[in-house]
Amino acid sequence: MNNTLRNTTLGIQHLLAMYAGAVMIPLIVGGSLGLPPEQLTYLVAIDILMCGIATILQVMSNRFFGIGLPVVLGCTFTAVGPMIGIGQQYGISSIYGAIIVSGIIVVLISGFFGQLVKFFPPVVTGSVVTIIGITLIPVAINNMAGGQGESDFGSASNVTLAFVTLLFIVLLYRFSTGFIKSISILLGLVAGTILAIFMGKVDFTAVKEADFFHMVYPFYFGTPTFDWSPIITMTLVALVSLVESTGVYFALGDIVDKKITKKDLSKGYRAEGIAVLLGGIFNSFPYTTFSQNVGLLQMSGVKSKNVIYITGGMLIALGFIPKIAAITTIIPSSVLGGAMLAMFGMVVAQGIKMLSKIVADSQDNSMIIACSIGMGLGVSVVPDLFVSLPAGIQILTSNGIVAGSMTAIILNILFNMLPSKKVNKFN
Repeated sequence: MNNTLRNTTLGIQHLLAMYAGAVMIPLIVGGSLGLPPEQLTYLVAIDILMCGIATILQVMSNRFFGIGLPVVLGCTFTAVGPMIGIGQQYGISSIYGAIIVSGIIVVLISGFFGQLVKFFPPVVTGSVVTIIGITLIPVAINNMAGGQGESDFGSASNVTLAFVTLLFIVLLYRFSTGFIKSISILLGLVAGTILAIFMGKVDFTAVKEADFFHMVYPFYFGTPTFDWSPIITMTLVALVSLVESTGVYFALGDIVDKKITKKDLSKGYRAEGIAVLLGGIFNSFPYTTFSQNVGLLQMSGVKSKNVIYITGGMLIALGFIPKIAAITTIIPSSVLGGAMLAMFGMVVAQGIKMLSKIVADSQDNSMIIACSIGMGLGVSVVPDLFVSLPAGIQILTSNGIVAGSMTAIILNILFNMLPSKKVNKFN
């Protein structure tokens, strides 16, 4: 009984550690696409449920899929900007068409992705993550002001709420340790929403109208559509996520004293591909490993997969209760914006961290980083830069993340993979 109680308590801790990240993504994406409260509630609920399913798919291990490590899965923040861009340009059905195809591609390449990793060294993945983080910052700033198009955009009350939320998160992150530090974003959202209630800026209608139980359906938002540019974008996001997951797999292997083989990696990649595919079918999101839960695992010292099975089970159960999901939808945009600035800034920081390890290695790497980030940010700010090019080429140039990523991949091949002759002029 004590062991069961301990595992359940630890399972709840893992759930709380990833909960803010899990619910923030549907709130950000759904809010940016203008979904009504009922659909936004469903999006949050199905995301929570699919996080549980994706986690269990990865924790269990059989001949076909599953890394068999105590890992929690959730939607990667690197997918947020691309999904918003696709939804605004092509419609929400194109988001899910792209996710479905990217999931199938991951499953198909899972057996030999280990050989493809050489095309995604830190100079490429770090550049991509940095580009994505930078392009997300305007989303956070607009929300801090109250949401683009709102009548009170930029009002003193919105700005105050946003910065009080951000300050609370920063202070909590600075002066707390361990588990409390790991859930500082979640606690910041709670504190900001409580303050917003006293300011009269919270509407509980969505919670009152939400059901206590619902069923989930495939293609809730309609039949998926398939467009080349979104498919390429989401496939690149999926490949970058696989590279990041590889690092998490090896970190977990060290923690639990398990040697990770090529077969284990293939099964891990395949489980992520299945999770991404299911995310597209059930209109949620692409899923990948959550590194913050690795930190919690290391902190607790408990390496049992049973704890993660409990976390996955609780996530699935919560996904069938829209009343709980609706609670997250009442968080004011300005409160979300304050938390988003910290979270998206951390994405940029993660990209810079990845790049800092290799930027001093050679001037070549500096050139790759300069051109890829410059191209990615430039196309994001001026999307009509390549408007006169043929439509087939614009698939690769109309999206800043795709343009920046392709630039990084091509330049890495040019500088670091093709043989070159070093000529010493002093000989």
